[in-house]
Amino acid sequence: MKNITVVFLFFFTLLLSYHSHAQDILKSSDLSTVKVANLSDADIAKIKAQLQSNHMTIEQAEPMALSKGMSAAEFAKLKERLNSLSTGSLNNKAAGNTTGKTNNSGRVLDKIANNKVKDSVNAMIFGSELFDNPTLNFEPDSNLATPVNYILGPGDELQVSVYGVQEYNASIPVSVEGKISIQYVGEIAVSGMSIEAATQKIKAAIARVYSTVASGQSQVSVSLSRIRTISITIVGGKQPGNYSISSLATVYNALHLAGGPGKNGSYRNIELIRNNKVYKYVDIYRFLVKGDQSDNVTLKENDVIRIPVYTQRVTVTGEVKRPGIFEMKKGETFSDLLRFASGFNEFAYTASVNVTQKTGKEFKVKDISEKEFSSYQPQAGDVFRITKILNRFENRIKIEGAVFRPDYYSYSEGMRVSDLIQRAEGLKEDAYTKRARIIRLQSDLTTEIVTVDLAAVLAGDRTADIALKREDEVTIYSVLDFKEDYKVTIDGEVKNPGEYDYVDNLSLNDLIVQVGGLTGSASKRVEIARMIKSDERDDNDPKRVELIALEITADNNEQAKNFVLQPFDVINIRRMAVYEKPQMVKVSGAVVYPGKYVLANKKESVYNVVMRAGGLTSVANIEGMKILRPIKQEQIDDIESIDLNLSKNDTLKEKLTKKLKEEAKFAVIPLDWEKIEKNKEHYSNVTLFPEDEIVVSTFNEGVKVSGNVLLNSEIPYRKSKGLNYYLNAVGGVNSKGWKKKAYVIYPNGKADVTSSFLFFKSYPKVTPDSQIVVPEKPERKRMSTGEWVSIGSVFSSLALLIITAFK
Repeated sequence: MKNITVVFLFFFTLLLSYHSHAQDILKSSDLSTVKVANLSDADIAKIKAQLQSNHMTIEQAEPMALSKGMSAAEFAKLKERLNSLSTGSLNNKAAGNTTGKTNNSGRVLDKIANNKVKDSVNAMIFGSELFDNPTLNFEPDSNLATPVNYILGPGDELQVSVYGVQEYNASIPVSVEGKISIQYVGEIAVSGMSIEAATQKIKAAIARVYSTVASGQSQVSVSLSRIRTISITIVGGKQPGNYSISSLATVYNALHLAGGPGKNGSYRNIELIRNNKVYKYVDIYRFLVKGDQSDNVTLKENDVIRIPVYTQRVTVTGEVKRPGIFEMKKGETFSDLLRFASGFNEFAYTASVNVTQKTGKEFKVKDISEKEFSSYQPQAGDVFRITKILNRFENRIKIEGAVFRPDYYSYSEGMRVSDLIQRAEGLKEDAYTKRARIIRLQSDLTTEIVTVDLAAVLAGDRTADIALKREDEVTIYSVLDFKEDYKVTIDGEVKNPGEYDYVDNLSLNDLIVQVGGLTGSASKRVEIARMIKSDERDDNDPKRVELIALEITADNNEQAKNFVLQPFDVINIRRMAVYEKPQMVKVSGAVVYPGKYVLANKKESVYNVVMRAGGLTSVANIEGMKILRPIKQEQIDDIESIDLNLSKNDTLKEKLTKKLKEEAKFAVIPLDWEKIEKNKEHYSNVTLFPEDEIVVSTFNEGVKVSGNVLLNSEIPYRKSKGLNYYLNAVGGVNSKGWKKKAYVIYPNGKADVTSSFLFFKSYPKVTPDSQIVVPEKPERKRMSTGEWVSIGSVFSSLALLIITAFK
């Protein structure tokens, strides 16, 4: 019931806020005339604050608002504006002009922006990166509770609420006189007081007017709803000047706005001046090294941050985790400097540090030993160079070869060969025990080899068990190191011919199984070539190898007697004398049974295959028979291997090869069927090869005319007409046509060209189904005027020479 009363009074106050001040809205009782569009952003903010102070949501307030006459449409608008306020859309201005922001608690803070530019000049100075990062600005968090020691002043705004039996809610600014004015209560001076003390004073003043507050039936809540802006001055920063910042801002926040110390500014002795006195010395290194923010105090009105110039800086380079330029205070040592640089890295030489110092006239070099780190006080301008440790070991020893764990081991004084072998978990089975080797580094850095009798060492001979030294490398040989890698070669009719490793007692049967067995074409004959070994040379013996002939059973990959091979044997499995798979040719075109036919014998001729195909049909053109024979890769390789003695720029060979590979996939063999039928021994009755194709064309009475003619067409064949007739029938030769080089392609693949003798031309005969082709004239380069003049000059000179000679 109490919450319902609160909501009722809240909306009763809210919906007339655009007619009067918030303090007067309590008297309104009718919400039917409310127009949410007429409410200001400040009114919406007050409504949100009232909801929060009464611990209610807008959804919980909806039934009461509708019961008091507010329309559902207006309430939806109100809800939308309250939600937009929560997402920060209220009080937003154009980009770059925002003067404040409202957080989730409703508290308003002045927004302070400062564009950061990466400092390349001071990039090596330790701490400069703190002020270059725009995401690190030390901005005070307004969502936190107001500090109890926060001092109020003009510009702050308090949210004062009375809830319980009596209700009151208002946002009251602190005036320039330092007072707040509460309706029916009067003015209360709060400037200079902490928020905690001001709260008690306000509660006491309200209790004198509101009787229920004094009796405890109503409660008073005071919170900070708007934080004032204060003015400070920063001197010595990268961007010095006067700044207006939040009264909750701290020293680090102000330094970040000013871009940090300037080029020569100190990071260790920053002065916070308050009331014309140094209030605090700020050392940024305490925060950077330890994370200590004790120097990050809250600022007050008219505070001055003075950044003096540094007293001394030193440089640290080399193998530290954070090299750079560091500022040192009086009395600090190299150990402190090393802490600023985060210590040595894992490769640093730490026994001593080299420092370059400055005198009044020149530089000097000093070495600081490890025991002086805590006593040496760096001087202004010192440059410390941390070098790397040496790439060497003080107690390393190595064993390699036929041991179970070859590796580097630590060396100790008095260590012997047997001790190192024991650390390596002993010798392998293949260890060569007659000799071991030690490569030793001498005092002058040259190496020597020390031989060890390993068998004596294993027998316990102390004399043979040599004492080792630092950086010795012990090698235990393996008997396998002295064994030659033997091979055998198998070729011929096996699945995987090639070279294979030889092992002791390797038999021919074992090798045949290893290579996948014999092929189906393998014969029983096997020839083995074996190298001849002899300590004496016999020039009378012409044999280079020993040949061994064997027989095997090809069906089961075995031989009757198991033949043992020797290193470098070469085995050849011979092919059967007769083992040929059936191969086919193709017959297409005007035959009775076109299709593929197997070559029945090695000299199968055209006539036999055509007859097996049922002979020619009635429409077959006997003058149009030919064989298409595929061009083999061997033929292309032969052309590529021929040296045509052409110039470097001549591409004839490449063009010919490309045409064979991509265009001319078949060679054409013309046939004369009429002569084949009369004489089976005629040269046209050629022997066929596998994959040949016999093509029998169908009789066609047309003659094709193509090339550089006016019209590419097909003209009916006329027996008595020659080439000129057909050329005229298609409109003649065009301007680019070369008539005297015209040629005829006959249906069987032959061709004939135009020939000439003296002034007479002989044109090729035209037959049915043939094709007339008129090629293009070659381009001729015309002589320029200069060339004609040059020729004329030559003739003139010759004429003058002749006339002179006959005078």
